[in-house]
Formats: sequence, structure tokens, C-alpha cells
Amino acid sequence: MRPNPYLQPLKFLSSRLDRLIEGRLWLKVLIALGLGIVLGLLLGPDLGLFKPAVVETITSWLALPGQLFLALIQMVVVPLVIASIVRGLASNNNPEALKKIGLIALVFMVFTTVAATAIGIGLAETLHPGTYIPAEGITELGHAAATQAHNTQFPSLAQIPDKAISLLPKNPLASMVSGEMLQVILFAAVLGAAMLSIPAKQAQPLFDLFGALQDVSIRVVSWAMRLAPLAVLGLITKLVATVGINVLAGMAIYVLTVVLGLVCLALLYLLIVKVAGSHQIKTLLHHTKELLLLAFSTSSSAAVMPLSLQITENNLNIRPGIARFLIPLGATVNMAGTALYQGAATVFLAQVFQVDLDLTSYAFIITMAVAASIGSPATPGAGIIILSMVLEGVGIPAAGIALLLGVDRILDMCRTAVNVLGDVALCSVAEKWLADDEENNSTADSHPSIADA
Repeated sequence: MRPNPYLQPLKFLSSRLDRLIEGRLWLKVLIALGLGIVLGLLLGPDLGLFKPAVVETITSWLALPGQLFLALIQMVVVPLVIASIVRGLASNNNPEALKKIGLIALVFMVFTTVAATAIGIGLAETLHPGTYIPAEGITELGHAAATQAHNTQFPSLAQIPDKAISLLPKNPLASMVSGEMLQVILFAAVLGAAMLSIPAKQAQPLFDLFGALQDVSIRVVSWAMRLAPLAVLGLITKLVATVGINVLAGMAIYVLTVVLGLVCLALLYLLIVKVAGSHQIKTLLHHTKELLLLAFSTSSSAAVMPLSLQITENNLNIRPGIARFLIPLGATVNMAGTALYQGAATVFLAQVFQVDLDLTSYAFIITMAVAASIGSPATPGAGIIILSMVLEGVGIPAAGIALLLGVDRILDMCRTAVNVLGDVALCSVAEKWLADDEENNSTADSHPSIADA
């Protein structure tokens, strides 16, 4: 039987990304990062070499490639996630294994997200980064971000059933347009499960269609990645030129707190892989080093999703049914690094605004961080929007987000890299736990795989 071209290994789908990696794209991006900082200092208010109006014009044009890069990534996030999840589900020929993968993913994500939030809160309470910020000027600074706060209240017990039902998209197209990623994932999961329940021959055309959609999305991502060095150069230049080095220096303890927490979370992921994963830590880091550097440079889980799929499936030898399901799912749902950031940032702002937090507040922060991280966009800056939801619930002025905007880009890069490491660790754990069922999976014939049709 002639093989279907869309079922070839993802290394063929990601051939263009391969050439970018071989061209040391990550090195170009890191060089652009350094140049952006230097250029931002030259244009910034600290040296005063240029008038503010001139600086604004220059940085706006320099940031244009970055805006185009983000627009291209956001444009293909929805089709790439849908195609990958549907194909990952529909190509699995063992429904029992699929249930086990889902259970493993649920336990892994809930545990690591709760642990990450607790780490962020604990470090912030220990290091007290908010005490290093002078009280004067905080009010004026807060007005800059007042419009960015979302007045989202934590649902009451009576409202939870309605909230749960609202997660199912009544209009999938509307959810795609508005970027409601959790609803999009649920729609893709239902569609993939439905394809499993009909004869493989009937589902094959739709399966091929999603294969073509995945291929096209990867191609668009590869085009966007060509802009990555210019994007990072422009965005970092605009950041440093706008806020100045003094503001960044004043936030150094806060940045150190979050980065230290992310390092602890990364070590937790590696410990989980060592105990419950299918790979040695050295092997995992060897194959993912360029992936993590690219995730750090682009601040987008979606941008590196094709490369994550390729590395997990081809380099780490994780079964396609696992990788193609968990990587797109993890890029949107597995946001432990973002949850850690929310916990640390909430305690930091509480210290700045002198808001007392009790045990109930801490429980609320953890609950909201876990809930809000699910379905957040896999694009840069999503953490700020989610954080505003948490702040409102514990009585902290959401306008304090303005204090974080100057360093959010740097922290976003760090937590994205840790989130991507978590996705790979989840795939390794799922591969290990399903290894014992490999023989049963290969002989199961209760339902034929669409991929085998």
C-alpha cells in the first residue's frame, strides 16, 4: 500500500526548520538580544542622546519585524493546535492507551503547576523583593497599566457548573477567532475522538486534510522564524529604550526571585524525568538544548511547537501518538512556569502596596494560577493578562502591573523555556508509563487506526 505523505515522520514536515537550526538561528537570535540591549541603552533616557519623539519613532520602526513575527505566530496557533491534536488522537490505535495518556497528563500538569505556584510564593516570601522598591512614585506608575486590568472575579460555588459548561464551545469558529484556546483544544479533542469512532476509511480524507493543514502551518512558522533575530533586536531595543536601565536595575531582586524559582522548577522537571521518565537527563538536555534556546529567544511555545514535535518524536524516540497529542496540548495547558511567575509577582506586588495576605489568599492564588494557566495563549505576554485576574481576587491594585512591564519580556523568555522543558518531560513520562503496554498496543485490533487505513 502506498504510504500517505502526511504520515511521514515530522522531520520531513519540519525540513525548513531544520535548515534554520543548521544555520545557527539560535545564535543569531542571542546576538540580536545583546545588540538590542546596547542599542536600547544608546537610545534610552539614561544617556539622553536623542529626543523622546525621535526615540519613539526609531524604536517603533525597529519593532516592526517583531510585531510581524508575533502576528504570523498568532495567525497559525489555532490551525496548528487543532491539526496536531486531532491527528494525535486519530492516529492512536489503542483507546485505552489514549485514556492513560490523558490521565498521566492531567496528574503531571496539576502537580507541577501547584508545586510551581508554591515555589514562587515561597521564594517571594523569603527574599521579600517588594521591599526594595521605593514607595514614592508607585501611584503614578500604576496609572500606566490601569486599562490593562481585567476585572475577573473568582466564580462562586454555585457558578462553577455554568463555568464548566461554558468551556465547551457552542460556536467553535467564534472560539477560534477570539483566541479561546481551551475551547479550541476541547473542540479538537472531541473531533479527534469522533474520528476514532467511525470507520477508518471514512475518516481518512479528514485525517489527510488535517495533515495538509499541519504542514502548511509549519511552513508559515518557518517563515516567521526567519524574522526571529530582527524581531528580538527590535523588541528588546524598544523595551530598554522605553523604561531605561534604572528601572530594570531596581527590579533586579524581583527578577532574581522569579529566575531562581524557574531554575527550581526546571530541576523538578529533570528529577521527574529521572524517576519516572524514559530518558537519561544528559540525553534529554543534549537533544533539547537548541529547542530551549529558541524558546527562550522567541518567548513563544507556539513558535517552537514544530521543533518540539520533531525532537520528541525523532530524536527522543517518543511514539507519535504521544508526542502529537501532548506537545500541542502542553503548549497551551502545561504552563507551570507561568503559574510560578504569577505566584511570585502577586506576593511581590502585595509587598509593594503593603497588602497583607493570609492563608486563604495564598490558597486563592494557587487555585487561580492553576485555573488561569489552562487555556492561556501560547504567545508572548500572556502572563501579564493572566496575572491581572489573580491580583483582582486578593485585593491588590491591578494597576501595579505597570511595575512589571519593564522586565516582563525578560521573564517571559525564561518561563517559556521552562514551559517547553515541561512539555518534553511530560512526553518522556508518558512514554515510560506506556512502555509496558507496547506489546498490547501493537496487537490490539479492536479498533483499526486511521493511520493504518
